[in-house]
Amino acid sequence: MSEATINWRECLSECLRLYVLTDRGLSRGRSEREVVEAAIAGGATAIQLRWKTGSMREAVEVGRELKSLCTRSDVLFVVNDRIDLALALDADCVHLGDEDLPLEDARRIVGDRMLIGYSPPTLDEAIDAERLGADYLGVGPVYGTTSKSDAGEAIGVERIATVARAVSIPIVGIGGIMAGNAAAVVQAGAAGVAVISSVVAADDVELAARALRVAIDGARRTPA
Repeated sequence: MSEATINWRECLSECLRLYVLTDRGLSRGRSEREVVEAAIAGGATAIQLRWKTGSMREAVEVGRELKSLCTRSDVLFVVNDRIDLALALDADCVHLGDEDLPLEDARRIVGDRMLIGYSPPTLDEAIDAERLGADYLGVGPVYGTTSKSDAGEAIGVERIATVARAVSIPIVGIGGIMAGNAAAVVQAGAAGVAVISSVVAADDVELAARALRVAIDGARRTPA
């Protein structure tokens, strides 16, 4: 564990290499702590608490555990959707979508103390998101996915390349990504990939995360 406070903005592209989202419904009876410990051991560089069921009291309890794990391992800790939960947990980042609190309002609330990620539905909104204070973008679904019922149709790696050319902040590809196709997403211009089922639902979470890191790191070293 690093003794110094990490400036996440300075190392954001590195910290977004392998971004794992929790999902209680896909974790096969394993707790969020078990999944996150294994994912970090396998090379996850960012963890998002994605809380869709359960009380907010439980979310805080689980979130505190995950925040502690991430802090000890110098891993970026992100809270999905909820600024109130992110603030309560002293998260490093909150990730918002187009149905959440508007970006400009979120930035006014958190100031510079917290990163803000954003999932833009369109290219124009991706460009606007950078202008309004987003630190990185989650772009997808790159491939078909069943992990998120509202994900929409697959956009392909071509859209990753288009968004990467249009903005100067890092982007993360999400949706249907696994070890076999992660390299193409990174080579298209993404700083890294965000995954749910390919890690959370895996027989061996650590092994699945490690396979993804090998693919991602290899792609970052190899020109497209």
